[in-house]
Amino acid sequence: MEMISIILVVVAVVFYNIYASVIKKRNKMLEAFSGIDVQLKKRYDLIPNILTIAQKFMDHEHTLLEEITKLRTQAVELGRGYEDLGKRIELDNKIAGKMSEIMVALENYPDIKSDKVMLQAIQTYNEVEEHVAAARRFYNSAAQELKNAVEIFPSSMFASAMGIKSPEFFRAPEVEKRAINAADYLK
Repeated sequence: MEMISIILVVVAVVFYNIYASVIKKRNKMLEAFSGIDVQLKKRYDLIPNILTIAQKFMDHEHTLLEEITKLRTQAVELGRGYEDLGKRIELDNKIAGKMSEIMVALENYPDIKSDKVMLQAIQTYNEVEEHVAAARRFYNSAAQELKNAVEIFPSSMFASAMGIKSPEFFRAPEVEKRAINAADYLK
């Protein structure tokens, strides 16, 4: 009887450790996701300033400025929930692409390139983008740990019982994966 009690205690401790491990990995992934949120908030707060400054100089890129404003508004309205991760990743990739377009367009305006306020805004934006990239890397690392726990037995039993699903990764959009032709930028 004593041996059965010892075995039951050992099994209970093992199960508890697995359960606790899954919860810790989920919480680490949620913390990492929150870190991305913080960096994206910085980006979303900075975008209107860049667009306002650029608008003074860029009459021809009016449509691009409107598209960025619209995407930013959608992203801010989407909220901060983990449930909308796929939609948030998609919007984030679109915003990054449009902001890249505006940075390239700025090269065509010598007045704006020499404007100190614009240069500072662009520098700040680049720093925020580096922070977003770092937060994404941290999130993907935490998501990988949780993904393993959700998919590998025996922790997968606990994850399934708790309704924890395999998380999505932040990935580079297809357009950013293509090879760059420098000649396109020399026109």
